[in-house]
Amino acid sequence: MLSIEPATEADLPAVLDIYVQSGLDGDTHLPLEEARITFARMRAYPNYKIYVARAESGIVGTFALLIMDNLGHLGAPSAVVEDVAVHASMQGQGIGKAMMEFAKRECQKHGCYKLTLSSNLKRHDAHAFYLSLGFEQHGYSFGIDPES
Repeated sequence: MLSIEPATEADLPAVLDIYVQSGLDGDTHLPLEEARITFARMRAYPNYKIYVARAESGIVGTFALLIMDNLGHLGAPSAVVEDVAVHASMQGQGIGKAMMEFAKRECQKHGCYKLTLSSNLKRHDAHAFYLSLGFEQHGYSFGIDPES
């Protein structure tokens, strides 16, 4: 049985481990104390949560969901999903799909007009996964290093 629920501070070591195991953060992760500080700051934002997918064996997946209020789009909120990761040993078992379906339901509850995400250009398997869930590639995504 898989449950998806908001992460707690006690879940942070497992979340950080999944970032490494899934390949999201390479072979290292944010130090736990820094993660605790960031997690506390994130919890202060309204409608910004880290979720964990919990199986009998423990935490097997995670993602962050930010639901943002808007003045445009007639006040309909929009949402961004970020840091989607499933433990490498558990990939291909429907966990990512369950997490994205959960995120979509949360967006529906809040009346969001869209749910978006970004994926590295090199992550072709991730692109195929998101397309299989009904996500569509649209527009261009732009980024800039603020230090440049």
